[in-house]
Amino acid sequence: MSARSEAIQSNLQRFAGKMGENRYLKSVSEGLLLALPAIIIGALSTLIANINWDVYQNFITDTGLKSVLILPASVTISIIALYAVFCIAYRLASLFDHDGVVAGIIALICFFTVTPFATLDEASVIPVEFLGAQGLFVAIIVGLLSARAYVFIVDSNWTIKMPAGVPPTVEKTFAGLLPGIVIVVLFTIISGLFRLTSFGSAHEFVYTFIQAPLLNLGGGFWSMVILVLVIHTLWLFGIHGTLSILPILYGVWIPLGLENLDAIAAGNAPENIVNTGFLIVAVIIGGAGATLSLGILLTFFTKSQRYKTLGKLSLPPVIFGINEPLIFGLPIVLNPYMAVPFIVAPLSNAIISYTLMDLGIFPLVNGLHIPLGTPVFVNSILAGSAFLIVLQIMLIILNMLIYYPFLKMLDRKALEEEKQV
Repeated sequence: MSARSEAIQSNLQRFAGKMGENRYLKSVSEGLLLALPAIIIGALSTLIANINWDVYQNFITDTGLKSVLILPASVTISIIALYAVFCIAYRLASLFDHDGVVAGIIALICFFTVTPFATLDEASVIPVEFLGAQGLFVAIIVGLLSARAYVFIVDSNWTIKMPAGVPPTVEKTFAGLLPGIVIVVLFTIISGLFRLTSFGSAHEFVYTFIQAPLLNLGGGFWSMVILVLVIHTLWLFGIHGTLSILPILYGVWIPLGLENLDAIAAGNAPENIVNTGFLIVAVIIGGAGATLSLGILLTFFTKSQRYKTLGKLSLPPVIFGINEPLIFGLPIVLNPYMAVPFIVAPLSNAIISYTLMDLGIFPLVNGLHIPLGTPVFVNSILAGSAFLIVLQIMLIILNMLIYYPFLKMLDRKALEEEKQV
């Protein structure tokens, strides 16, 4: 490796390391990961209740089953901000080695404090719109600020000390009491100040000036292109590109997927092309680099024993998106032969898929966050349409054509080496 390549790799690793170890970014990504079961359960409920088949819809509507089937979504997707604020605060406090549960409860109280109540038939109610996808960014902000304030207060020893012999549960309760009072008072003041403005609440302010512009930017074509380039450039230097930018990916693309699910639940068509499901289904088919096509080529279209064996070993896991055997076994990392197709294949997938969905030729993915490890083709069905399998097959063939000439050079070289032995 040249000195220049070593310097680039070192700088990228340092940058990715700082991103990956940043407590605030980790708390957002890991907090949202903790909330993923609620998201997935709610998404499945939404999809089952809204299968686009007239006979089925007439049956569940006439029998009253639809209101039952949508229930899990009502207590998950519709109030996802509540799960997020608790989980994010919990993770941040835990990363500072403090009680995450107490921090999560305080964050939840603070979130309700800045959330405006409304009056309906003389009853005080909370608008669900602020508890779902629209309130997610407020949840992130409140979770981070309240948990950091909790850590600061506890580290400053502004807590109620209990005498020896008091049960640990009681001691923890009183240790979090004073920090909780101080933090809730601060958020109450913040909420009151926002009520004096034309926005009326912190939610309206954050949505207008932060969330809506960021989602528009993050869900756009060029931001998608940039993220795909960053992910795969990092991978080429041996850095897990997907995990490195996970906080950005989850913080922006999960809300876009939730907006799609909300639209489906309301009987409307999804509008956001880009989300986490889009990345899994239409971009990184078989893992980063769209390497399912490479696994197929290695198994069936190489002549050298080295690469044919690698293909047979790597193809089964790559179907499930596990492609580390290829990335480090071929290797792809720091391999000048593989650098171009490793970036061009997923980038082509992203551009082509985005264009075809934008033109209405293929349906948009429904917004369900598809877990890593879901087999190819199965993830298309989970994304809302078996027709997406056709798109995946087209892209796999295209990716094979992109990888083939570069792999052919490696295979020819390996075959000559094997003949000389």
